[in-house]
Amino acid sequence: MRLALFDLDHTLIPFDSGMAWTGYLADRGVLPADAPDTYLRWCQRYVAGQASIHDVHRATVAPLAALGRPRLQALLQGFEQAMAPRLPPDMRALVAEHQARGDLCAIVTATTRFVAEPFARLFGIGELLATQPTLDADGLPDGGIDGAPCHGPHKPAHVEAWLAGRGQRLAQFSLSFFYSDSASDLLLLEAVTHPVAVRPDARLQAQAQLRGWPIRGVRHPPL
Repeated sequence: MRLALFDLDHTLIPFDSGMAWTGYLADRGVLPADAPDTYLRWCQRYVAGQASIHDVHRATVAPLAALGRPRLQALLQGFEQAMAPRLPPDMRALVAEHQARGDLCAIVTATTRFVAEPFARLFGIGELLATQPTLDADGLPDGGIDGAPCHGPHKPAHVEAWLAGRGQRLAQFSLSFFYSDSASDLLLLEAVTHPVAVRPDARLQAQAQLRGWPIRGVRHPPL
């Protein structure tokens, strides 16, 4: 059995999906014109340890509840169409290669599920492990997170829970791959048989070089 896991932001795609979504909404007047700057400030606060992932999620997701379900769904469909040309051909080919081998493929991302789902469809990956938003009475994201975010140290647990639901365990796979750009994913990278650094941040670059892990591409400016 073979397993291929993919991070999303700066891995499958060479940009931040949350920033792309925020910019898409701002360009259409759904959010204020300075919404991307606000999103970036929240991300910077998170990186600096001044905000939690829950804080960032709440600040960036809660305003969407005011849109109503039909409008939000229409915007997500438009967003998916807008993102299609931005998928890197090399990563599409990589996913297709794993699928052609019959590997079980999944995206494992901290991105909130409703933003990650368009990318999963575009890559043709049916399994998506993402941060699950809590929903209000109308079924709209209210800014909260249901359970543990699918982020950093929580990713191995999300993977094991997903596999358990299939009657499987990570250790059962003779070959397992995880592609990621971030040192925050070291626990899951260490848990697979074939970790791969993709456009790695400085810390992951150093770890990959130290451990002899393959490195694909170079790091682009954040966001």
